[in-house]
Amino acid sequence: MGAIALPQAAALLTALSLAILTPGPAIIATVQTAFAHGRNRALPYGLGLATGASLWCLMALFGLALVFKLNPVLFAALKVFGGFYLLWFARGLWKASTAPLPEAAEGPEKGALRGFAGGIALNLSNPKPALFYATLILSVFPEPLAPSGQAALYALCLGTELFWYALVAVLMSTAPMRSRYFAAKFWIDRACAVAMALLGLLLIIQH
Repeated sequence: MGAIALPQAAALLTALSLAILTPGPAIIATVQTAFAHGRNRALPYGLGLATGASLWCLMALFGLALVFKLNPVLFAALKVFGGFYLLWFARGLWKASTAPLPEAAEGPEKGALRGFAGGIALNLSNPKPALFYATLILSVFPEPLAPSGQAALYALCLGTELFWYALVAVLMSTAPMRSRYFAAKFWIDRACAVAMALLGLLLIIQH
């Protein structure tokens, strides 16, 4: 089987879109970054998150999910590491809730590169998407895909991730949304920190 049929593509896009928009560490971080720092920081960060998520798709295609299933200790270790990374991230959000907003953003190139790399790091901190992608791919494509089909599947997943994260980053960084954030910065940052910490704890304790 080489090509991807239209019904399969539609099923993949629907399931993946719902998974992306379900509140989780990546979406929470995108929204908070858009609120606090605006589009120049949020957009590259969101694109980094999308790229990081798509790398799990690539790894699933290369069989990493099978490695996780055969080596549950490795998967558990990566989950614990990712959980502590999210706790560290939540601690930063909590501390930032009482800090004043920066007067000026970093230079566009430096800030964009750092934000993009930070987005990749956050999404790679959670290995669960590898299993999600493996399950999704096997459900939608029960027959093995040819290399061309795998390339098309990855491009489709990457495009979907990029579209949603970019859209959230742009919409949440609009002037009306940011003005509402500025009026309740303390509570929004604290809520994001608590949500991120809970997700980190769940990642650590769930098996």
